[in-house]
Amino acid sequence: MRRTVEQDGTCVQAIPYKRSFEARIEGVEMKIGRWARWLLVAAPVLAGCLAGCGNFWQAPSSSTTTPSGASSGVFYVLNQGTKQIAGYSIVTGTLTAVTGSPYTLSAAPYSIAIAPSGAFLYVGTAQGIYLYTIGSGGALTLANNSSVISSDLAATMQVDSTDSWLVEAGPNQAELAAIAISPSTGLETSKTEQTVPIPAATVNQLVISPDNKNVFVALGSAGTEVVPFTGTPFGTTLTNIPVKGTAGAAVSVAVDPSNRLFYVGEVAVSSGTSNTGGLRAFNYSSLSSTLTEVASTPYPSGGLAPYSILPTANGDYVYVANRTVSGSSTGNISSFSFTSTGTAYSLTSLGSTASAGTTPVALVEDRLDNYLLVVDSGGSPDLEAYSMSAGTLTSALTSSTGTDPVQASAIAAAP
Repeated sequence: MRRTVEQDGTCVQAIPYKRSFEARIEGVEMKIGRWARWLLVAAPVLAGCLAGCGNFWQAPSSSTTTPSGASSGVFYVLNQGTKQIAGYSIVTGTLTAVTGSPYTLSAAPYSIAIAPSGAFLYVGTAQGIYLYTIGSGGALTLANNSSVISSDLAATMQVDSTDSWLVEAGPNQAELAAIAISPSTGLETSKTEQTVPIPAATVNQLVISPDNKNVFVALGSAGTEVVPFTGTPFGTTLTNIPVKGTAGAAVSVAVDPSNRLFYVGEVAVSSGTSNTGGLRAFNYSSLSSTLTEVASTPYPSGGLAPYSILPTANGDYVYVANRTVSGSSTGNISSFSFTSTGTAYSLTSLGSTASAGTTPVALVEDRLDNYLLVVDSGGSPDLEAYSMSAGTLTSALTSSTGTDPVQASAIAAAP
């Protein structure tokens, strides 16, 4: 899959399909509220580089600490506007930069993935996919002689549980691709990519199930595609899940850590409120027979655009980041508890939301399970950390991730 984008000599412009997709989502949200429309115009998730982007760095300014001064594992933030990877850990409640951070990129970044082994980090940029080795304390070293391992433009990607495949998808190609990689070096082992057709080129997000058997791809108005992952690597019997709302779009996907449910975040799917974003839940085991959606879904997400879904590692809770919220200039995060009665699974809304910054777009749980981490592409702030107690989020830390505006667009935590 050879893909190209335009460059203006200073800042890499946004991938065309991202602009098209954002425009479609903007059209949906514009019908729902003036604030949603304003936010999409003012701070799109994956817009082109901001004027005046550069590599000047200032130390992060964090505020507040957790009552216990808890620590976290290492995590990395992509600053799309300033072409940087910012690496951090939280040490006894204080945000601490990884040695060598920030790391300058030669092109705007769009996606990030860490191998389950914790040894390698992949960054999808407007020039292709770069490989970094992860060293002591999370320090990064650019590998492959500073060259891309693939010229593909990966808008979303993930490494499978065997560290043998980098699964990715990007613009203008209605296909899912898998790059064979070495678990010991992180480098590609074959120049021939394995691909499978999918019904749309508007790829918003993908996720590989924890059992390594399926790939779920959110395709905007084309719904969600479920692609069997067989280790060779793709099967041929694909399942498409249409969007539920007539003006809906699938914008996020996630799978329960124990493969009990899988989730799809959709725009314009809930009724009875001005915030019409919703979370759909399906029984994972039903993929082998007749797909079954949990009867009580969609669950209202508390916002207009549920752009990130995070089931916690222990499987007890699910968090949803709403990029836009009706009547508000900022986003929020809603919380659900996971309920099981035998093999019947469902979610229960905890009834409250945590305030976020402007256009929150990605959630991750740190390796030590002490913090829920959030990046806001519109800033105010760029990075937020919340402590988690029985599903309730409490703000523990906020920070910039560079010289604002940085347009923090993605986050990944080292395993």
